[in-house]
Amino acid sequence: MDRPLDLIELIAKIERERNEACRELEQFRGKYQKLEKENLELRQANVCLLEGLAGLREEINHLKHEVARLKGLKGPPDIKPNVKPSGMDKGTNPKNGEQEHKRRGEKQHRVPVEDRVVQPQHVPPGSRFCGYENYTVQDILLKALAIRYRRARWQTPEGQYIVADLTAGVTDHVGGELKRLILMLYHQEQTTIPRLVEFLTALGLDVSERKIVRILTEEAARFKAEAQAVLRAAFRHTASWCSVDDTGARHKGHNGICTQIGNHLFTFFATTRSKSRINFLELLRAGYTDYVLNDEAFAYMREHNMPDWVIDKLQEHPARRFTHQKAWTEHLEAIGLTLVRVTPNPVQVATEGALWGSVKDHGFLQESVILSDDAGQFNVGIHALCWVHAERLLHKLNIFEGDAQNIKERVRHQIWGLYKDLKAYKEQPNAADKKLLRKRFDKIFGQKTGITAIDRLLRRLRANKPELLRVLDYPDIPLHTNGSENDIRCHVTRRKVSGTTRSDKGRDARDAFLSLKKTCMKLDVSFWDYLGDRLGVLPRGTVPPLPEILTARA
Repeated sequence: MDRPLDLIELIAKIERERNEACRELEQFRGKYQKLEKENLELRQANVCLLEGLAGLREEINHLKHEVARLKGLKGPPDIKPNVKPSGMDKGTNPKNGEQEHKRRGEKQHRVPVEDRVVQPQHVPPGSRFCGYENYTVQDILLKALAIRYRRARWQTPEGQYIVADLTAGVTDHVGGELKRLILMLYHQEQTTIPRLVEFLTALGLDVSERKIVRILTEEAARFKAEAQAVLRAAFRHTASWCSVDDTGARHKGHNGICTQIGNHLFTFFATTRSKSRINFLELLRAGYTDYVLNDEAFAYMREHNMPDWVIDKLQEHPARRFTHQKAWTEHLEAIGLTLVRVTPNPVQVATEGALWGSVKDHGFLQESVILSDDAGQFNVGIHALCWVHAERLLHKLNIFEGDAQNIKERVRHQIWGLYKDLKAYKEQPNAADKKLLRKRFDKIFGQKTGITAIDRLLRRLRANKPELLRVLDYPDIPLHTNGSENDIRCHVTRRKVSGTTRSDKGRDARDAFLSLKKTCMKLDVSFWDYLGDRLGVLPRGTVPPLPEILTARA
């Protein structure tokens, strides 16, 4: 009878020990989970501290440079951080198979070919003539020429003098061909004025820097008008989309902004003092100066949280169209809007709305998409965002932890995959893929990675979902603003070569010729021929007006 009792006690003892072990195991699990959570929080805090440390180091370096500048010391060179482009756009292109190497045929020359027959020095008697063997040489004839027009002068019986008119196209002491060469070298080849003088002097010509400046500026008035006409034609007939960008530009010793507007058919540059939304809307008027209060203007005001009583005050007044800025400002003062101190600023929003109303009143940008890099001043109308700039934020994110770096690369891989499928959707849009792509966007940008910096960035990008997925409703728009960045590069080069502009004529000439040069390139028009036609060197009509070519291409 003792053994069963001992066995029962032993089993009970083992059960108690097992329960005790289970309780200790649960305690260890709880401690482990708590330590794991603390470890994750410490890792995130470490990442934030490292990011803050990097920011403090950058601020300290900036303060050191500022102190050195104030002391008149020479600071270190301004070297940009070595952050390579992510290459998302090229990396998601489909890989083509090996291209077949085709044999090149005879080269077709774009210039007239002059035949010159040459004979061998000695031909043995009895030889048979077998035709000619062609050998083409490209060359150029460049020589200085001074033309003296001997204008016949007659005196009438009344004592008045009659002098023969100059040849058509001759307006001053510089011929059309020389003007064309100067404009071509300066704007197309980015040559400086001193080097132009040196080059022309070497040819035997006597042209001063002042004369070249006059040619560059005084010839620009009609070219500026055509550049403006190109913009109007594009906005009315061809611009189902346009991408925009801006860069710094010095003018009269002050910092300014050069704004680029364009697509695959045209480019337009305009340098102004401000990069505000009002400035951008003024450029979208394409040279017009009016302010219009119409349905589009009031819709813009409501969209930007203008108080209803302010809109009612504008609607109650019979005046709806104002020819220039002074008339518009006087109207705002007359109705007492300039004295109102509320948020948002009613004067600013009303001005933006009236400018947008003017854009629509002139028939510009009807159902057109404006593609930008997420700069706030460009967020008007139907707005789309550049995917390359969005992904670049994640690419440039400083992550020092090994696990966090792996998470970052995983998220980037997901974004690359979505971008690749968006490119495929552009080729064959359909409703089913549109729905799936929207769900994939929410899944990628709505995930929680546990890394504070990455999660914060994903939330920011998810808030831009309508602009980033605009391509689903407008498949013809690009997914990036690479075209704008490529266009604006010529302006940056001009800025590096020539620095600032000192007069309004010089600024307008630079913007107009750069606009026309880029537009000619996109329309497959020779800029050399274009200048020759406009300066009267070539027969009129050799190059039709660019707005007509633009409309025909669209």
